[in-house]
Amino acid sequence: MNKSWFLYLFSVLILSSCRNEEVERYVFFLHNRFLETHSVEELHPRFGKVEYAAILDSFREHGLKVISEQRDGNVNARTYAREIVAQIDSLVYNGAKPNEITVVGTSKGGYIAQYVSTLANNPELNFVFIASHQDRDLEEIPEINYCGNILTIYEASDPYGTSAMKRVERSTCDIRQFKELELQTGMGHGFLFKPLREWINPTVKWAKGNYQLK
Repeated sequence: MNKSWFLYLFSVLILSSCRNEEVERYVFFLHNRFLETHSVEELHPRFGKVEYAAILDSFREHGLKVISEQRDGNVNARTYAREIVAQIDSLVYNGAKPNEITVVGTSKGGYIAQYVSTLANNPELNFVFIASHQDRDLEEIPEINYCGNILTIYEASDPYGTSAMKRVERSTCDIRQFKELELQTGMGHGFLFKPLREWINPTVKWAKGNYQLK
């Protein structure tokens, strides 16, 4: 973790220690693999720019406290997930309730989020896994065990996203809320490069405890 990341987390902890009557809800946003090895200004050859800042701003505009960083250099998903779990534990220690914390991940970030769900093993946490499940995952990464309130979102034209229902069925933790959304944007994997309302809006609702999505 870099210095700015620790400073940002420290500021969030200070805010959590000064809670008022309004519930403060936190979102950990984990971006896709492309930004691990490219700057935010570089263009993906097929999908263009990852609108990382705009995505974070979209969550903030809905009153969510966003914790996110640009990961550096093709990180190990499970190892990085342990760091996120430690930060969640710190928030809870400082007064945040688990159901006020949501971990959102797109593509590789979604796989990291799945490891967070597995390692945290807390049925009260919220998770949104976006474009981050393929049928072969059941055999290739069998250690994933969903735990928490789970929303999965995938795009029908995206070869890297499919229904995660079988993963849910195989998971042994208490999944109190589960919802799955199939989008029809026609943008393939590129839909997650932009803060489209099709996935931003249901993610915000999930983070605010509105599990009755249409």
